[in-house]
Amino acid sequence: MSEQQQVIPVCPRHPDRVSYVRCQRCGRPVCPECQRPAAVGVQCVDCVKAQAKTMRTARTVFGGNINDTPTVSYAIIAICVVVFVLQTADSGLSRDISFVPYLSEHEPWRFLTSAFAHASITHILFNMLALWMVGAQYLERLLGGVRYAAVYLVSALGGSACYLLLSPAVPFEPTNPSSWYIGAVGASGAVFGLFGALLVLNRHLGRSSAGMWATIGINAVIGFVVPGIAWQAHLGGFVTGAAVAGVIAATSARQRRRWQWPGVALVLLVVVAVAVLKYAAAASSLLA
Repeated sequence: MSEQQQVIPVCPRHPDRVSYVRCQRCGRPVCPECQRPAAVGVQCVDCVKAQAKTMRTARTVFGGNINDTPTVSYAIIAICVVVFVLQTADSGLSRDISFVPYLSEHEPWRFLTSAFAHASITHILFNMLALWMVGAQYLERLLGGVRYAAVYLVSALGGSACYLLLSPAVPFEPTNPSSWYIGAVGASGAVFGLFGALLVLNRHLGRSSAGMWATIGINAVIGFVVPGIAWQAHLGGFVTGAAVAGVIAATSARQRRRWQWPGVALVLLVVVAVAVLKYAAAASSLLA
């Protein structure tokens, strides 16, 4: 090989390509395909990748990454859609997974499964739209996937617990059944939990929530005016979501973060205690 051939610069990734342009970081020749714009000149693909590994990801005060894909919201929406399709194909599924106070003492999975089932196409569309706008576009990126999932799931349980708490445990009457024997489905309780969380977190950050207050007010009125809406679950989800968000906000400082998950667990424990005490009181009243 001649001396002239030895000094011809070629791209390390593409040895068959001659390049007189060099990477500003490592100084190696870089062909047009491997060039990446830099503040000054260009960098090679390898240097760009190495730099990306050393850069810290920008995170919110609550630990969320604003650039993350809202995978938890996507997963919840996908589960709700699949469950709704299965409900449409099998009418018995709604009966098996809805939250019925009378049955849920011995079938506790209903406290959570009911939050992934819906009564109609309109019902699921409204809930998923609210989940997308409030959860996927804002809260999940603000909190991060794990904290966001905790808010959603604990709020769903809180909604069911409040529906249970406010349902009168009375003997069954075929002509006028109490909500104690009527099933409730829908992600509304969990979605209202997201509403409550947004209010608390925005207040902590000094941001306005005027639009959310209007949304909550409209939905509250609808819950009392339109028959068949489990407003009790909305109330329970809202209070629970606000409580979980309050714990997260209060423990957002680095020196307090070790108390964050114990605080969330305490909220969950209160929800469980409400259900246990209600069932204990109901047993006494039904036997009296």
